[in-house]
Amino acid sequence: MTAAADAPKPRRRGPGRPRQDEADEGPGTQERIRLAAREVFAERGYDKTSVRGIAKVAGVDPALVHHYFGSKDDLFAAAIEVSIEPALVVPAIIGEGPDGIGERLARYFLGVWENPVTRVPLLAVIRSALTHEAAAKVLRQLVLRRLLERVAADLDVPDPTFRAELAASHMVGIAILRYVVQVEPLASADPEKIVALVAPTLQRYLTEE
Repeated sequence: MTAAADAPKPRRRGPGRPRQDEADEGPGTQERIRLAAREVFAERGYDKTSVRGIAKVAGVDPALVHHYFGSKDDLFAAAIEVSIEPALVVPAIIGEGPDGIGERLARYFLGVWENPVTRVPLLAVIRSALTHEAAAKVLRQLVLRRLLERVAADLDVPDPTFRAELAASHMVGIAILRYVVQVEPLASADPEKIVALVAPTLQRYLTEE
């Protein structure tokens, strides 16, 4: 028997499984995929985006995208979460107590939309959510479940879910009219003016008995 025949054969990959050297590339690779996904989703929308297309932009094998993020829906949620960062935002909004929470929430929400870097992927999710259930699910999970419900629940008020939904309807409606449909004069209004007018309503939704 030859030495070549005695050499161990390389292990075969299972379906959808990246090479070991790919899988070990670590969080830097995950972040590159996430940022590429945000770019591609924002440019093409949900329906026209593919995992293969995202992998090409990120410079990785499509199997590696599935390895880190699972399905296209999961990747979409991860890409949008980069813009919203609920884990960081919630403590900042509720940290000072109920007084002024409406203003802090309105200022945070408009700040995200006013920033061109974070606005683009949010435009993608809003536009896609109007016609695609997967995108609508992401919007519900991130904006309502992971942000507003946590804020309302921490305030210890009755009907926190209902209150969160009212706040969400108010802010998402503003986003659609100002940034998607671009209705004037709302589209060109000073953000501070919007905060001043919207904050008392959000405060009432989230804190009044």
